[in-house]
Amino acid sequence: MQILLHSLVAALVALAVGFIYYNPKVLGNAWMKSIGKTEEELKGANMALTMGLSFVFSFMLAFFLHPVTIHQFGLNSLLMGLEGSEGGKVELMLNGSAVDYAHSFRTFKHGALHGTIAGIFFALPIIGISGLFDRRSGKYILISAGYWIITLALMGGIVCGWE
Repeated sequence: MQILLHSLVAALVALAVGFIYYNPKVLGNAWMKSIGKTEEELKGANMALTMGLSFVFSFMLAFFLHPVTIHQFGLNSLLMGLEGSEGGKVELMLNGSAVDYAHSFRTFKHGALHGTIAGIFFALPIIGISGLFDRRSGKYILISAGYWIITLALMGGIVCGWE
């Protein structure tokens, strides 16, 4: 249940960062210029649908960040598949390690590091490839990737550091 709450809050952070980042006084004007749109042209969109779907997609990313930022997920999934893991030595080892290491590397800073890495090595290449094929400028790619690197860093910090 906590995972859902953490993911919901992290998804809200993505919207808040976008509100600030894409504000015309920050990078909004540069972004609009890079996509060849004006503020008036963008006002005609269905913002309820846009914000709703953005929240759903952000929730999906936040949910995905749990195993990326919390190493205990990886240990459990690695060992639980071993033969004899139920009721045997592996289960005892997992229970012991869960107690001993449950809070290891569970900080905002650690999650933000892994979120940043995900932004650079996952979001940036996807945005870059899409941007190249969509014939977008390098400025567009950097602005969009910058948003996701910052956002994933904050989202990773929240899901990892909040126990």
